[in-house]
Formats: sequence, structure tokens, C-alpha cells
Amino acid sequence: MAISLTENAAKHVQNFIAKRGSGIGLRIGVRTSGCSGMAYKLEFADEACSDDLQFSSNGVTLLVDPKSLPYIDGMQLDYTREGLNEGFRFNNPNVKNQCGCGESFGV
Repeated sequence: MAISLTENAAKHVQNFIAKRGSGIGLRIGVRTSGCSGMAYKLEFADEACSDDLQFSSNGVTLLVDPKSLPYIDGMQLDYTREGLNEGFRFNNPNVKNQCGCGESFGV
């Protein structure tokens, strides 16, 4: 069981935490939402919760709640720039379908 970041995603997270001036890593999870059933949630974490699962990837600590892990296990998070658009891209092997806008997914 693991979640990972590409080098680009790790650099982006590390730069943002440095600019922010605090933080121990990135919290990744899922929530019920959208037309396909689930949506990703990302937030910078200042501390770990007692039940968080912790992973380390390219020098970044990733925190995942146990209920989210089955839906994102094996996922790689990338940070891409395409023309004027930039953002995180979720490469999740568990996704069976996703909505047209890419905001939600189903497993």
C-alpha cells in the first residue's frame, strides 16, 4: 500500500510549504461528491492525526486517513503545466470511471 509523488509534484509541495512557512506535509483523501461519486481532497498538513497513515515520497510526507486509502492505494500524484493551465494530476489505478470535467471519479 502506497501513495507517491512525482519529482515535479514533490518540488511544488516543498516550495509551497516553504513559502507558507509551516507544515509537515500533504494530506490526501477522498470525499463523496460530484457526478461520479467521489472527489479528491488535498490540503497542507500542520500536524498528523492519530489515525493517519504516513508515506514518504521524494522527500515529502503524505498523510492519508484509513478510510480513503482503499480508493487511492497505488496512486501517483503529478503536477503538470499545459499551456496556461497547471495543477495536480491524479494517476489512480483504482478509477473505473470519471466525469467529463475530471473532478470526480468512481471505483
